[in-house]
Amino acid sequence: MAAGEPGDLGGYYFRFLPQKTFQSLSTQETTSRLRQWSMLGRIRAQAFGFDQVFQPYRKDDFVMAFFKDPNVIPNLKLLSDSGQWITLGTEVKKIEAVNVPCTQLSMSFFKRLFNEDIVRDSGHIVKCLDSFCDPFLISDELRKVLLVEDSEKYEIFSQPDREEFLFCLFKHLCLGGALCQYEDVLNPYLETTKLIYKDLVSVRKHPQTKEIQITSFIFKVTAYDSVGVCYPSTKSHEQTFSYFIVDPIKRHVHVLYHCYGVGEMS
Repeated sequence: MAAGEPGDLGGYYFRFLPQKTFQSLSTQETTSRLRQWSMLGRIRAQAFGFDQVFQPYRKDDFVMAFFKDPNVIPNLKLLSDSGQWITLGTEVKKIEAVNVPCTQLSMSFFKRLFNEDIVRDSGHIVKCLDSFCDPFLISDELRKVLLVEDSEKYEIFSQPDREEFLFCLFKHLCLGGALCQYEDVLNPYLETTKLIYKDLVSVRKHPQTKEIQITSFIFKVTAYDSVGVCYPSTKSHEQTFSYFIVDPIKRHVHVLYHCYGVGEMS
């Protein structure tokens, strides 16, 4: 049987946790920033609990069981083509769950942006001549290092760096939605990335070494029905995503969802 197809789903049962709120997405400052970046009203985090020991090597069974669960089906939200929050309304036949590394414990990961003159000491992002990396307008060195593979400084972040959840989150916020108004300074991107990351990712102190460890497992998830891709959207876009952040100790899964489009303006 192909990975991610229904079969023996291992008895995972889920429950929706509507009481779990994600302050990082709802503070006044974050709301204002998401509005500017054209993501407000199109990004959402939801929490679900589960009842079995999570085993990473069985992630495909876990995700398929999630989409089949009667407590998930009426509660998992996604955006329709017209921009309304809806539930899936179709039977998932296959899933893909791609491992996303999550090892970073510090925002010092981004210090190289200052060291490489992408951001000035003042925090201002260095501008460049406008160009396009379809569909994104590139008007500064930050977007160039995020998107343009043959640019001079692209390699300051290695491929493993770019796969890190912290980097993915930062990049998504920097690129924004369809009418994104870019920041002139770096700090709003760093602050918002840090808030959301801390809200979604679980850590614990190792009992012997006392070192802080990340305990979450993260997957970028795509689901298919009998026609094709049905989640996170039928339309593929670099800025349309769903990440499942699994806490195996609390037995919670956080779903971070965004669908590219024009965000709320007021």
